Amino acid sequence: MGSTELYIGLMSGTSLDGVDAALIRFDTNGFHFVEAVFHEFEPALKRELLALNQAGDNELLRAAWTGNILAARYATAIADLLTRAKLSARDINAIGCHGQTIRHRPDLGVTIQIGNASLLAELTNITVIADFRSRDIAAGGQGAPLVPAFHAAAFLNPEHNRVIVNIGGISNLTWLPSAGTVTGFDCGPGNLLLDAWAQQHLGTPYDRDGAWSACGRVLPDLLQNMLSHPFFAAPPPKSSGRDMFHLEWLNSLLAAQYSPEDIQATLLELSARAIANAIRQYCPDADEIFLCGGGAHNTALRERVAILLPNLPIALTGTLGINADWVEAAAFAWLAYRAQHGLPGNLPAVTGARGARILGATYPA
Repeated sequence: MGSTELYIGLMSGTSLDGVDAALIRFDTNGFHFVEAVFHEFEPALKRELLALNQAGDNELLRAAWTGNILAARYATAIADLLTRAKLSARDINAIGCHGQTIRHRPDLGVTIQIGNASLLAELTNITVIADFRSRDIAAGGQGAPLVPAFHAAAFLNPEHNRVIVNIGGISNLTWLPSAGTVTGFDCGPGNLLLDAWAQQHLGTPYDRDGAWSACGRVLPDLLQNMLSHPFFAAPPPKSSGRDMFHLEWLNSLLAAQYSPEDIQATLLELSARAIANAIRQYCPDADEIFLCGGGAHNTALRERVAILLPNLPIALTGTLGINADWVEAAAFAWLAYRAQHGLPGNLPAVTGARGARILGATYPA
């Protein structure tokens, strides 16, 4: 390979809002963000992806067919990205495609991401690297979160004890001490329940800036019942997803007298507490916090985390050089680069795997 290499990372996460595609350049000076695009999923695709998180009629065929649809949507996003960057497929070394998670049960040794990497390679004429989680799980790990290794490469600073918090459907953090071992784990629900409750009661994809949450009051009993979920007390390594936190779980804890806006306020408090409690317990020497992911734009959530952690400055990762919206997609470009160069992509201290592993399966162009 030449001294300059270009990789595309694709991320469609638990929030089910769409696909992020980020273009990253690697050269002798490291890696550099070049360009990114976001393509929203149409409502029918969102509904089917959500439905596939649970067992259903003809589920295997539906998952495979939806994987084909996803590959087409990914290919469209990549074409847009290449047009914006004034590049062609032959300029790209590989695509790192996370795929769409529809099951994540590391306790059973199972994780499933759909997206048909073979079809994506055909549609783009670019080598695709996918299925990043499976090898880590095969080595006894959680298979997630995988982004802490990238956070360390992009954001570690020998003069600061940093926490990087990604607030997607599920929130996760990376502890970047100025010296010592990098760790990370899932904190709990980020946007997942907030978005689902807003969709059910407002008919909107999400509660913009947490405005509806601000209309309600926190319900102490409900909050305590939610925080009593065993996940929150479990030590790292740990990961989560829709298999664990979903509307059915929430509904099982609700009482008839709760108002929808009070429930939303309590869900926001749950997301904030999950992040703040994790930082207090596992990052006690933190100097600063940087947020990324869609939830970083939720003003009410961001302000609540700041109130719970009053002595820690909080900013977005854009101040460190990568816009908060593109960090995860950039991470999968980085993971694709690592795979093509025979370099490990996981951090055993994060996932609990038996050792460092090269992640991903390659689908040549």
